[in-house]
Amino acid sequence: MNRKIRVLIIDDSASVRLALSQIIDADPELEVMGTASDPYVAVERLRKETPDVIFLDIEMPRMDGLTFLRRLMAQRPLPVVICSSVAEAGSDVCLKALEAGAVEVVSKPRVDTAQWLHESSVRICDAAKAAAHAKLGGRHKPAPPSVKIEAKLTADAILPPFSPSRLAAARATLPRTAPVICIGASTGGTEAIREVLVGLPPGCPGIVIVQHMPEKFTDAFARRLDTLCAIDVKEAEHGDAVVAGRALIAPGNRHMTLVRQGTQYVVNIVDGPHVARHRPSVDVLFRSAAQAAGRNAVGVLLTGMGDDGARGLLEMKQAGARTIAQDETTSIVFGMPKEAIERGAADQVLPLPAIAAAMVAATDRPERLAGVS
Repeated sequence: MNRKIRVLIIDDSASVRLALSQIIDADPELEVMGTASDPYVAVERLRKETPDVIFLDIEMPRMDGLTFLRRLMAQRPLPVVICSSVAEAGSDVCLKALEAGAVEVVSKPRVDTAQWLHESSVRICDAAKAAAHAKLGGRHKPAPPSVKIEAKLTADAILPPFSPSRLAAARATLPRTAPVICIGASTGGTEAIREVLVGLPPGCPGIVIVQHMPEKFTDAFARRLDTLCAIDVKEAEHGDAVVAGRALIAPGNRHMTLVRQGTQYVVNIVDGPHVARHRPSVDVLFRSAAQAAGRNAVGVLLTGMGDDGARGLLEMKQAGARTIAQDETTSIVFGMPKEAIERGAADQVLPLPAIAAAMVAATDRPERLAGVS
């Protein structure tokens, strides 16, 4: 019989422990194994039983979450989701937690309105399920057989699809533009994106990125990458130009679309419902790239749970773009790339270390310019 995913919650706030417990226990695929007010209490609990996933706060008495995480990963690696208020001052610490081995970062539950509570609950439960079968230490944890993809909105909620005939016409007549690279990722994506961007030369084509992460966290993520990369990296703002040598990361909790202006591109930052259970959504970005850039684009889908980006990558391929999916061996969670591969959306399936060079090479392919006026 299938068993539920068991979660241990470590947070010094009793109200947060209660809110998380109620959200997790309400999901039929999850259950709270126990709670702890700090890492010392958690260690005693871990001596008796092992959870499938740990939800961990950062700021706690006696021992902070980052110190506990590093010790845990060194001695007894387990899937950890950082559950933080993600205040701007703490965002850099959350990045360090991801670098130390945490699988996901989510915001603490918001109960301002029924809509916020629902969205917080979805994100928290999805993070628990993704973490439950993330790869740690070079080994895959088997996906719980009960995990299923629920009905959800598609990119149609933000951007109407092209008809097949209009898509074919756009593919045939789209004028030459500067190439643009579109990247999507989720669970495990922060480190995957870092590896890809660090491997790029200063003058590489302009890049637009959707990484599933909470509001405010994307700015810290972009600033961190900007210090590590030869290219410039920033959180996208409405109307930002897509230019060579720069990557734009969609802000948390906002969708991002690519818009063509003559032979150049800009990004639009838009509100709207969750698409494929996410905001920002990779499908929204990829559909906009298919329509605005077509054969002038390269689509890259990296590690992550679920299927966000799979439909959009196929639309990009149908519009003439070159498409790449990360392989199973190097994916922390082989969900989104797997879905894209099974749909026939990926021209290439590559290990993470090969993707930076491949996506730049794809922008130079001769057939991209053949017959283009």
